Order: sequence, then C-alpha cells, then structure tokens
Amino acid sequence: MSHDHADHDPAHESDAPWKHDGVRVVKAGQLDTNTAQTPGMNRAAAVNFARMGAQKLWAGTVTIHADAKTGAHHHGHLESVIYVVSGRARMRWGDQLQFTAEAGPGDFIYVPPYVPHQEINASATEPLQCVLCRSDGEAVAVNLDIEPVEKPESVLWVDPTHPGGAV
Repeated sequence: MSHDHADHDPAHESDAPWKHDGVRVVKAGQLDTNTAQTPGMNRAAAVNFARMGAQKLWAGTVTIHADAKTGAHHHGHLESVIYVVSGRARMRWGDQLQFTAEAGPGDFIYVPPYVPHQEINASATEPLQCVLCRSDGEAVAVNLDIEPVEKPESVLWVDPTHPGGAV
C-alpha cells in the first residue's frame, strides 16, 4: 500500500484518521505515579487504560531504592515482564518466597499470574531501574502477608541460551 505525498493537504490534517488515536509518545517527565504501589517500590505508568485506552497492556517504570526490597505481592491474573535497565535485581517467589534468582542490566524477568513474589535491590548503593509490562490495561498489585524464609533456595535461569542454567 503506497501513499502519494504530493497529494498531502495540511488543511485536512485535523480530519486525518489516527491523528489523535494513533502512535503516541510518553515523555519521561509525563509518567503517572498514581498507580497501584507496593511497599519498597515506586511504579509509574506510561501506557494503561486510563491514559491511552490500552485494553491488553500496562507499561511503565519501576524503581527500587538502594538496599531496599518490596513487600510480598502478586498481580492476580496478569503476566508481567520486567526488563532491568540498571542495577541488580534479586527475585524471590513461591508460597513462602523460598526460591531466588538474580538479573542484571539487559536481562528480562517473567512473572506468571498469581505467583507470590518479592523484588529486591541487590545493591546497597545503586538504585534498581526497570521497565515493566503487564498483560492488561490496568495494574493489579495484591500485597501479601508472607514472611520470607531465612535462606532462600537459589534457582538457575534456564532458557534456550542457557540450557544448563545461569546464576
């Protein structure tokens, strides 16, 4: 499908399809912090139902301050993907948060629906900065009253690139 730019008429731009409902850019300073929060974590929405009309997606940022950890929580029926921009993430999950794994810059973390988990900034000096995407236009955060175990079990990341696992 091609478009003849020679026929472009700026006078009709206000009637052009997709002008206001097409691609949108959310600038860094325009993120919305009025979203579900979990103790020890700051979430800011870029794309959600309220802001964009997103029906199947929530996207934003997550910051965990140095040497901090979130409370135990899950995200209901939603799937979550976390991309680590900077810092070191330690994830705990399970009914008693008994499993653990770490991720660093450039790594992705997948959290299935209803999985109790806790995000921990593994650095005592640097903030943990992440991008977060969820499988719905609204954020869901259900805070849980779970006491973490003293010595979580280390679990290797296993995927096609690391079939033997990687810490």
